[in-house]
Amino acid sequence: MLHNNFEQKEESEGVFSEMISDHVGERSVASSFVSNVFAMMTLALAISGVSAYWLIASEFYLNIGSIGIMIIQFAPLGLVLLMGFGYKKLSSLALTGVFVIYSVLMGLSIGMILLMYTASTVYMTFGITAATFLAMALLGYTTKSDLTKFGSLLFMALFGIIIAMIVNWFLQSGVLDYIISIVGVLVFTGLTAYDVQKIKKLSYQVQDGAEDTKKMVVMGALNLYLDFVNLFLFLLRIFGGRD
Repeated sequence: MLHNNFEQKEESEGVFSEMISDHVGERSVASSFVSNVFAMMTLALAISGVSAYWLIASEFYLNIGSIGIMIIQFAPLGLVLLMGFGYKKLSSLALTGVFVIYSVLMGLSIGMILLMYTASTVYMTFGITAATFLAMALLGYTTKSDLTKFGSLLFMALFGIIIAMIVNWFLQSGVLDYIISIVGVLVFTGLTAYDVQKIKKLSYQVQDGAEDTKKMVVMGALNLYLDFVNLFLFLLRIFGGRD
């Protein structure tokens, strides 16, 4: 699950960065653009939350079999690749539709993970994640420091986490798993501030109501969604509390 999320994050970041470079010089609609990105990201999280709750409450996971589980785990990556490679050809409405379907499938995938944890741990971790995300989003939006230089470092660290997780799949080391989780929290905490600042910069370059602007709202929301979800999952690994 986390491996797939990392690949999704790398793909969405690459597309979003390309969008920024393609739209330099367009007039600003900053406030509405940023608010639309956060609104869509929040909607996606809500859809995933409902989807995860339904999977657990209905015990749907008992009836899907191994093939169904594989589809739930890997289909989101395929949809992110579709959004990444097809965003120039897809309409904003189609891109939004793919994002909604992606949110549903991610919710099912997250729901499979939440089955291993107690409800109190999940609620506590979500609260901590939300507070951390909001604090870093505020920092990224208000800071005068240029966070661009930290982007490459954060993605190098992200690549290192992927390698470490693959190695630990063989070692099964609890200590290494804990270290990976801590580093993961730090990386996605930093990426939240980095992505929000990038969205703020982009907001000064877009045209109100343009088709490309609507597409960039979706891709911006996807980036923030992945920051939140990965931060939540790493914190969940740290706090434990499994049934």
